[in-house]
Amino acid sequence: MQRIAFTVDEPRWDGERLDRVLAEYTGLARNRFKSQHAVLRCDGRACKLSRRVRIGAQITVELPDPPPSELMPQEIALDLLYADDRVLVINKPAGLVVHPGAGNPAGTVANALAYHLGREAERFEAIGRPGIVHRLDKDTSGVLIAAKDPAALELLQKQFRNRTVEKHYLALTAHPPQPTQGEVSGCIVRDPVHRKRFIWSPDRGRRAYTRYRTVRSFGTRNAAVTLVALWPHTGRTHQLRVHLKRLRAPIIGDELYGGAPCASGLMLHAYAVRVMLPGEQKARWFRAPLPERMRAMLAVARRSQACES
Repeated sequence: MQRIAFTVDEPRWDGERLDRVLAEYTGLARNRFKSQHAVLRCDGRACKLSRRVRIGAQITVELPDPPPSELMPQEIALDLLYADDRVLVINKPAGLVVHPGAGNPAGTVANALAYHLGREAERFEAIGRPGIVHRLDKDTSGVLIAAKDPAALELLQKQFRNRTVEKHYLALTAHPPQPTQGEVSGCIVRDPVHRKRFIWSPDRGRRAYTRYRTVRSFGTRNAAVTLVALWPHTGRTHQLRVHLKRLRAPIIGDELYGGAPCASGLMLHAYAVRVMLPGEQKARWFRAPLPERMRAMLAVARRSQACES
C-alpha cells in the first residue's frame, strides 16, 4: 500500500479537481487513482476525485500497490549525456516512445531502461515503471532524465512539480512567430472535435505559459526556415505545439497543428534542462546537440539564401 499525504499550498491548485492536483503532485496518471480504487480523504473526510480542493486542505491518499511490472527489458541503445550512481540523462531520438502504451507495447525508453538498470529496476516495481522523471512526445528529441532509485525519482519529480526546473527547446517553423518574441499564457484544453489535439483557451483547461524568441530566419520564400527558442514554464501535453500554432508559426512536420509536411518528422528538440541532482547543492545544465534532421534543414535554407544573394 502506498500512502501519500500533503497540504494544498500552491495558489495554482486552489479550486482545482483533486484528480488533477494528484496528477501534478505525484506525476502519476489521473486514471490510476480511479482504476486502483484509491482511498481519498480531504481534511480527514472521505472524498471523491472530482472534489474541488482549496488552499490549506490536508490530502491523504492510500493507493494499492500495482501488480508486479510486466515491462520487458530490451537491449536498446541509449545515447547517454550523463550518468552517475543515481541518475541518467539521455539524448532521446525522435521516434522513440518513452512509455509503453496502446500501439507501443515494447521498444520504448522504459524497456531500454529496464535492461540498462538490470536488477536495479526491481526497485521501481511498486510504481510499475523504471525511474523516468518526465516525458517527451514520441516525435520530440532531446534531454530526458531518469532516476536509478525511487528516492532520486521523487527528488527530481518534485522539482518538475514545483516549476524549479528550467527547460530550453528549439523548433523550426516555416514562418517567424507573430510577434517575433514574447510569451504565451492562458490555458490548454483538449479539442472537443479532434480528441488527439489540444487547443488554446483564455480560461478553460490547465494553465500553460511559454516564453519564446525568434533566433534567426533563413532561406527564401520557397525554402524558408525560422529557428525559434522556447522556454516552457509549465509542461502541458503538446504545449509548445499549441503555442506556436497560436503564434501563427506551427512547427515544421507537425501536421496535427497545421505545420508544413516534412519527411524528416517533427522539428522540435528539447535542447537543455537545468536541474538539481541528488546530493548536489547547485543546479546544472544538461544539453543535447541539435539533431541531424534539424541541422540538415537549416543547411538547405542557408544554401538557398546564399544562392539568392
